[in-house]
Amino acid sequence: MAKRHIIILAISLWLWLCGEAMAQPAFKQRQLEHSRVRAAFIEKEPRLKTVYSERRLSYPPANIFIRIFKREKQLEVWTGPGQNGYRLAETYDICSSSGELGPKRARGDLQVPEGFYHIGHFNPASNFHLSLGISYPNRSDRILKKGSDPGGAIYIHGDCVTIGCVPITDDRIKELYVQAVEARAAGQARIPVHVFPARLDSLNFASLKREYAGDAGLIRFWENLKIGYDRFQSSGRVPKVTIDNNGKYLFD
Repeated sequence: MAKRHIIILAISLWLWLCGEAMAQPAFKQRQLEHSRVRAAFIEKEPRLKTVYSERRLSYPPANIFIRIFKREKQLEVWTGPGQNGYRLAETYDICSSSGELGPKRARGDLQVPEGFYHIGHFNPASNFHLSLGISYPNRSDRILKKGSDPGGAIYIHGDCVTIGCVPITDDRIKELYVQAVEARAAGQARIPVHVFPARLDSLNFASLKREYAGDAGLIRFWENLKIGYDRFQSSGRVPKVTIDNNGKYLFD
């Protein structure tokens, strides 16, 4: 009976793995049913292959990691993880912004979120050409919100307008969308997105603390974000993030 049970488990595992292997390419095929996605692949794949080749990166990417810096108005795409961790593939300019430095805490506050998220939605028919939904609000945002509604529907998208989102122009969203589709199709169920007020190196963080010296709560929040920032900077690997009952980020 024990041997039979093991055989049944092995067959079940094999069927599950087969199903997973079939599901990922199906995702890409569903995306390619949309004309904007097909056009993005046709237009941008040659350049992406060249960029990845010049930087000695494997294309298509099996995993990507996105970092956003609000003050610098930059979005980074990292790929990996290789033997030495993730490597920078491309940097895109954020062409418009709203709100101020600091996290999003309520619907309508115009803020771009800050914290640790992942891509939760691919929108091939966006009002802003193509868009990738960020998993805001996460548990920390829901705990620390002001009022009853933290808001939502935060996207990285095309065009150059925003009310709390991250626009990088139609041209650049095509490239980012293609990389995200490839990573998802390769089996990356969650593409991490880390959003910071600025690059949190020692010099910049000291400047932020001087500039916002009157807001101790905000400084504590950024000190918490800096731990995750430093973990990636030192290791090249995306830290595993959890959230405690007070909304604080914890890192393995």
